[in-house]
Amino acid sequence: IAVLVEEVDHHHHTPQLLWGGAPSDYDPDSVMSGERSLSVASGATANEDDDQIREDLKKELMMLASVTNRGEYTSKEERDIVIDMVTQLEALNPTPNPAMSASEGDWDLCLSSTQFFRSSPFFLSIQAAMPNIQMSDNFFDLHDRATTASRIGRVRQRVSPNTLVSEVDLEVGMIPGMPFRVKGTVVTTASKGIVGDGEWELRIENTKVKGSNVPLFNQFLDDLQFELPVGDIYTNLMQQVPPVKLITYYVDEGIRITRDSEDNFYVFTRA
Repeated sequence: IAVLVEEVDHHHHTPQLLWGGAPSDYDPDSVMSGERSLSVASGATANEDDDQIREDLKKELMMLASVTNRGEYTSKEERDIVIDMVTQLEALNPTPNPAMSASEGDWDLCLSSTQFFRSSPFFLSIQAAMPNIQMSDNFFDLHDRATTASRIGRVRQRVSPNTLVSEVDLEVGMIPGMPFRVKGTVVTTASKGIVGDGEWELRIENTKVKGSNVPLFNQFLDDLQFELPVGDIYTNLMQQVPPVKLITYYVDEGIRITRDSEDNFYVFTRA
């Protein structure tokens, strides 16, 4: 890891992460101040070196994602290492205009610097509607504590030219009177527009639950084709659907790194 840090030191940019502090091996003199910017590696010799560095970084990152349950259980040292590797990969982005077609397809969340559910447009819209970061963080912390008996399984995004569909598999804790856990998939659909080289603007449309393991409940949902028109609710309450900003700083044939407006990062692998 230390060798990789040294080799790409000139690419570093300042992270603004809520998940952990700044990595201990950052050289302050080599870190650019101000906002993060999109980078595209260039040059024949640089490309050969960068390709190897990218592969090494991705291999280490996937290993840490696996042993820490997508980043949920990390030590301070592991957090610092992950932050370093994610930041370096972003600086070595091989794809111009990463918000375009290269990001389309099905993606599974493999690593996150925050709660997994926050990658869904449903919660990103709540975050966008909050007046400040502290309020949204408090809300999500309370939600997290209230659902500690629940487990989040696969988190998938299906990205197409005009929409992003999020699927979050949930396993809810024991319900009184039921001798088993209730499972289901929360599906949220949002419209998607491209507003910059790496930036999407999402607006939530609807949310529904599918695939429950309770036969009667599952049949009930299928029969009703029930969808919660979240977008219409926002429009009625706030006169508009809060726009969600997501910026993809890295994408290649197998990995995508996207950050939200609070600079939380989400690392996806192609499904």
